[in-house]
Amino acid sequence: MQHKVLLFDLDGTLTDPREGITRCVQFALARQNIRIDDLARLECFIGPPLKDAFMQFYGMDDACAWQAVTDYRERFARDGMFENRPYDGIRDLLAALKRGGRQLFVATSKPWFFARKIVAHFDLDGFFSNVYGSELDGQRAEKHALIAHILREEKLRAADVLMIGDRRFDLIGAHHNGIASAAVGYGYGSREELLAEHPAYFFESLAEMRRTLVV
Repeated sequence: MQHKVLLFDLDGTLTDPREGITRCVQFALARQNIRIDDLARLECFIGPPLKDAFMQFYGMDDACAWQAVTDYRERFARDGMFENRPYDGIRDLLAALKRGGRQLFVATSKPWFFARKIVAHFDLDGFFSNVYGSELDGQRAEKHALIAHILREEKLRAADVLMIGDRRFDLIGAHHNGIASAAVGYGYGSREELLAEHPAYFFESLAEMRRTLVV
């Protein structure tokens, strides 16, 4: 069986977190007197490490970005993490993959502390051998470091692993570690962004992913 092990990104791949993430970013920016009414302007925060996104998109220095992360997490822990929904069909896909003998993991830049609560809240935890994420201090927030950590911890062969995600960070992290990558077109990365990283697969929909991976 090719790709016995599948690493799934969380935001934009397993679940649609748009409402929670954008509202929490809006809240954090307001704490720094930056008022954003159009939540669509904040969708760029879905995918990249949060601190890096505050620095890139709003020109914050290191200290201000960490304060924004702290403010974001205040609302996220209270409300934002569950302003979220699994994509239609994801449960059936995961069940079919597991029945077919695949080993599944979550690999997200989100802190594992939150990721595990989200996966359990939506009753998806039974499909995954483990849920991996960053530390609250930002350690392993970059996808290449996270994937390297998973490969070491689980003693996985790179040739057996496929990373599935909706942003270039997922694909770059996979390539950095010598594993295959699959891009999904229903999340938050543009087709242009994803194809520029030359993924082994491009799935426009969950149905297409299922047709390819469920054997």
